[in-house]
Amino acid sequence: MNLNPSPQRNFVVPGRSQVSEPHLTRATITLFAIACGLSVASIYFAHPLLGVIAHDLNASPASIGLVVTAAQTGYALGLVFIVPLGDLVDRRKLIVSQTIFLSVALAAAGLASSLAVLLVSMTAMGLLAVAVQVIVAFAASLAHPQERGRVIGTVTGGVVIGILLARVVAGALSDMGGWRIVYLTAALLTLVIALLLMRTLPREDKKQTKTSYVQLVGSTFALFRVERILRIRAAFAFLIFASFNVFWTPMALILGEPPFSLSQTQIGLFGLVGMAGALGAGFAGRFADQGRGQVTTGLSLLLMLASWGFMSLIGSGLWAMVVGVVLLDLAIQAIHVTNQSLILPIKPDAQSRILGGYMVFYSIGSGAGSISSTLIYSYAGWSGVCWLGGSISIIALIIWLASRNAPASSVRSSVRRLQR
Repeated sequence: MNLNPSPQRNFVVPGRSQVSEPHLTRATITLFAIACGLSVASIYFAHPLLGVIAHDLNASPASIGLVVTAAQTGYALGLVFIVPLGDLVDRRKLIVSQTIFLSVALAAAGLASSLAVLLVSMTAMGLLAVAVQVIVAFAASLAHPQERGRVIGTVTGGVVIGILLARVVAGALSDMGGWRIVYLTAALLTLVIALLLMRTLPREDKKQTKTSYVQLVGSTFALFRVERILRIRAAFAFLIFASFNVFWTPMALILGEPPFSLSQTQIGLFGLVGMAGALGAGFAGRFADQGRGQVTTGLSLLLMLASWGFMSLIGSGLWAMVVGVVLLDLAIQAIHVTNQSLILPIKPDAQSRILGGYMVFYSIGSGAGSISSTLIYSYAGWSGVCWLGGSISIIALIIWLASRNAPASSVRSSVRRLQR
């Protein structure tokens, strides 16, 4: 694969000085997608490994759950405190540095001799995995406006595949060589990706600014106060990823019990079914480029609602769950890509802050969905989980109906402000 950029040409990106940047080649976009997938996978590897990690490190069942919590906590902190740096410093340097340090954190996790060391490593891993958001913003800024949605869709497809394959790959590698080999292998691959990114990515010529780091972080919240479209799309992010985790968190419980009694390996294969979401991400990006973002959102929300209808029919057989998973992942990833395609053009010199703030709602929604689904499942079983997922879908549809005209007007007002 030729990862060298194509011949350079000059163009001006609003909010930056004139730079010489290469057109995004297919190989470069693919590298972006792989880097994103590997980065996000690093915080999901632990999910199927908690049992063997607890046994190896003599950790109690209660304390081993902190491994997942540490990674998610680090990720949330990175969204707030690291991602905004993409609007202040050369994103090439930021992405390469994050990826190199992520490989170090992965290696530290694989060599951890105690739970305390592992928790520190997992927190660092989550903190550095936010390179995903910096990469997406960088890819969007390098893409032509007419192909921005397609590029975001392709790169986000790598994120989808990384999340869903992490559990399957981690389980398979662990069976062959133990849980440590998972992290050591990922560390080596991440280091290779860092070297490829260093060789491939163009440098940015950032405008000199007197904005301090504190002001930069604070301006993220100001953007959400001013831009209505950000608030609306952040609300969608909260709801769709709450729905995503309402399903995936208790799924192993229902499939592991009679009458299905599936093994952990068989349950993990549902992650492969969910890879259909990557297809949805690509199509959504193309529709957003054609100005069909609102229509895509509405249709995808209807698919999300329908998915819960199918999953409520699980008593009829596993086919209902398979259809539900495909529809759910297609819908969620289509909305996620559409959201990013609509919010990133609002303020080109604040794309990292916009994406970081948006993803905070993703994290909060994911956590809320996981907690609420386990509580509902313990009291009302799988039918209660399906009612919860369906209710979230209906709330999202109501918000969509009430805000159908928001994106166009918000973007136009933002463009006028930038032109002044």
